[in-house]
Amino acid sequence: MLDDRLPITTRQIVLILFAAWVVVISCSIPNSSADEPILTPDVPTATSNQPTSIPNEPAGTLNVPTATPFQPILTTSEPTSTATITASTGSFELVGHTALLQRGMNAALALYGNYAYVGSRTDGSHPDAGVLVVDISNPATPQVIYQIGPPEEGILGQTSRELRVWPEQELLLILNFNCETGLHDCQGSQAPPNISVYDIAGANASQPTLIAVHALGRTPHEFFLWDDPDVDGRALLYVSTPARFSDNLLVIDISRAREGVFEQVSSWSAPIGEFRETLHSLSLSADGRRAYLAHLRDGFMILDTSALAEGIPNPHIELLTPVESWVRSGPGAHSAVKLFGKAYALVTEEVYGRCPWGWTYLIDITDESRPAVVAEFKLDPYNTVEHCGEAAPERYRFTSFSSHNPTLTKNMAFISWHSGGLQAVSIENPLQPVQVAEFLPEPLPSVGTEDPALSSGPDKVVMWSYPIIKDGLIYVVDVRNGLYILKYHGPFEAEVAGIVFLEGNSNLGEARLWERP
Repeated sequence: MLDDRLPITTRQIVLILFAAWVVVISCSIPNSSADEPILTPDVPTATSNQPTSIPNEPAGTLNVPTATPFQPILTTSEPTSTATITASTGSFELVGHTALLQRGMNAALALYGNYAYVGSRTDGSHPDAGVLVVDISNPATPQVIYQIGPPEEGILGQTSRELRVWPEQELLLILNFNCETGLHDCQGSQAPPNISVYDIAGANASQPTLIAVHALGRTPHEFFLWDDPDVDGRALLYVSTPARFSDNLLVIDISRAREGVFEQVSSWSAPIGEFRETLHSLSLSADGRRAYLAHLRDGFMILDTSALAEGIPNPHIELLTPVESWVRSGPGAHSAVKLFGKAYALVTEEVYGRCPWGWTYLIDITDESRPAVVAEFKLDPYNTVEHCGEAAPERYRFTSFSSHNPTLTKNMAFISWHSGGLQAVSIENPLQPVQVAEFLPEPLPSVGTEDPALSSGPDKVVMWSYPIIKDGLIYVVDVRNGLYILKYHGPFEAEVAGIVFLEGNSNLGEARLWERP
């Protein structure tokens, strides 16, 4: 982004006038072209009290007037349909809630048996910044019963950003890495990033015991757990390691993690794209033969990971989508997940502090070398340029109405949407995604630490985690307000109610049943 070169008052006036011009012009331009530039406002230099931009986070553009217009760049010649729908035909029933000690800055969620595990977006300079253990044996009354704290978790300078459970081996996997002063209110740290492995077998489920730590040579961001459906006791972690001058993807065999053995079996980096962006996250097909990548502004692409699934020595990862066919958009791809039994992928985008933020795309992947956007889903009115033109410049400085993490069933997408809450979207027809329900909790009166970029403004809902469906109930974490346990009512209610286990960042549970022949 450009440096701030005008006084703030002058810049706001210029941008508001420019936004009005774009709204008028847009009436005569039905679709943005792949050759059109992304319109990005000047951004002030971050100070110690403002979020700073890092390669694997959305830029903290806190002083950007919300009247800034934004048109996505879609590299596809296919017609697209847009669903901006507010009428709902379903609902969420609140089953249970815990405020997670009202600490704020909650992060990823993992479930096993009668317990939920919740990480922290901030570090040990704040109270209760470890990994919380929640008793969910009675979903109506979830209770925090334990905290994994220092020296294992909740240390200075590190966030317990991502969590996953490998149930076959009864292991809790926690991804720890350094967090930012501006974006996460963290102190500096020289501690190396790592994957910490905890035993959660038997009584250890309520008080996890650290059994191994695997140091990572470069900073990770997210990971996908692939449990081999054909080989008992074999699992791979696909770890995104955003960097512009090294491999962006690490693949680690964790089959012997209980013995402290971690084997890096492959690494990969995309060719240099138009925006020289990095890998944010990815997902795998249930059989492990395809990877679906969210590569920020360089877009969506597909890899052939068959050699890894088959356990071939020195496996080769093949890019199936050439650079010229990557599906790009302005904000950039945050998460990418394939639909079950359909040749489509759902991609979310994430944007901080810049109206109209990011939304969701449906992509036809019938031809893996030429994926094409065929539909999009926006949250009305927040993801519309018209709304941004009407909003006061300071209204959305410290908030986000952006899509974030999706978990899909056969016909439904449950998407955390920051201050837009939890969205339930029908994907029965991928060409016409339709909103059927949303959940917006009542915010807590106060929390220990507000998120500097996401909850420091007037909007105090920040739905963030991948939703997890367990025994028909939906578990989801709000950065600020805690853990929510919900029951969905509406179209495909029986489909959701019958799910034993499903999450968007692993191939566990129903994912292995629905996708495999």
